Amino acid sequence: ITKSNICVLTSPLNCEQYMDHLILKKSLSQKSSKSRAIVSRSFFKTGKGQYGEGDIFIGVSIPAIRLIAKKYALTPMSEIVKLIQSSIHEERSLGLIFLVNKFKIADLKERQKIHRLYLKYRKHINNWDLVDGSAPVLLGRHCFEGDSHQIMDRLLKSKRHWDRRMAIVGTLSFIKSGETRLTFQYAQNLLDDREDLMHKATGWMLREAGKKDPQGLRRFIKEFGKRMPRTMLRYAIEKFSPAERSHILKETKN
Repeated sequence: ITKSNICVLTSPLNCEQYMDHLILKKSLSQKSSKSRAIVSRSFFKTGKGQYGEGDIFIGVSIPAIRLIAKKYALTPMSEIVKLIQSSIHEERSLGLIFLVNKFKIADLKERQKIHRLYLKYRKHINNWDLVDGSAPVLLGRHCFEGDSHQIMDRLLKSKRHWDRRMAIVGTLSFIKSGETRLTFQYAQNLLDDREDLMHKATGWMLREAGKKDPQGLRRFIKEFGKRMPRTMLRYAIEKFSPAERSHILKETKN
């Protein structure tokens, strides 16, 4: 990855030759907001017993994080890994945005390295926004272009629900290329998943698949609608007409 290539892609911001994680942390801190941090802690459920328990927010918006990632696009992997392992949510988010940006302009060999690094440190990808912002590219796109989804199959069976979410959300890259079969297959496997966050993610992917293959989604609902968690079903049929939504909810009520 050359500096000239990255600077063209990130224009009009100036690229920096090098930036270590401590200065990046300072850049994030300068964009932080105490009031936003309070809202984020509530929104991402950081209370005791909640899915984001103990996560630390400093209150930086995603647009601000993306600007930092563009400005310092040449930050090396060694520093990015330190961000991904941070206890601060926005720093992990910045690290993942770095990876996504690098993946998009990398050659095949470099993409494979980025993908392996993503999987190696995935235990730090522990909230839905971190999964959703990275899995479609760093997992789904990698697997689609490599013509193999075996790693996604394995993640789908993981006891860790963030891994399972990576797998289903990763199918978004397949959907965008017109391939919906894998999404419907994974959704069937997740019908009995007990995590509400998985119900939402699966319903979301079914909805996206339905945009490409509406009849395929209708067939799926006809076959499995009574088994689908209601949250999953409501997400899946969100783009249907009010009349059709009402009919489906009535017919599938168990």
